[in-house]
Amino acid sequence: LHMTVQTAVLIETLVELGAEVQWSSCNIFSTQDHAAAAIAKQGIPVYAWKGETEEEYEWCILQTLRFNDDQYLNMILDDGGDLTNIVHEKFPQYLSGIYGLSEETTTGVHNLSKMFAAGKLKVPAIN
Repeated sequence: LHMTVQTAVLIETLVELGAEVQWSSCNIFSTQDHAAAAIAKQGIPVYAWKGETEEEYEWCILQTLRFNDDQYLNMILDDGGDLTNIVHEKFPQYLSGIYGLSEETTTGVHNLSKMFAAGKLKVPAIN
C-alpha cells in the first residue's frame, strides 16, 4: 500500500492489535515522507521515501521479507502485486509460512487471477 497518513493509521492499528509490521510503499512517488517518518519514529521499520529509484524501490521491498528475529513475513498487504510477485518468483521458500495476502487494486487482482488460473498462486488471496 502507499505509505500515507491513512496507511500510518492502519499500521498503528495493526501494531496495537499485536502484529509485527514492516512497511515498504507500492509506488516510488506516493510516499508521504512525514507519514513514513512518524511511523519510523515509533520504532516500526519503514522502507519508503518519495522519489525512490526503481532499484531503491525493489531494495525497500526486499527489506520487508525478513524481520530482525530472522522470522519471515507471514502476511502480505499489497497494492499492484509487486511484493506478491517478488515472493512467488524469487523467494518461493517463504510461501509455506504465509497465511494469505490482500490486494487493493484491479491491476493486482487481475495478476492474482492469472496466477491462480496458471496454478501459480500459492497462498490464499482476498481483495
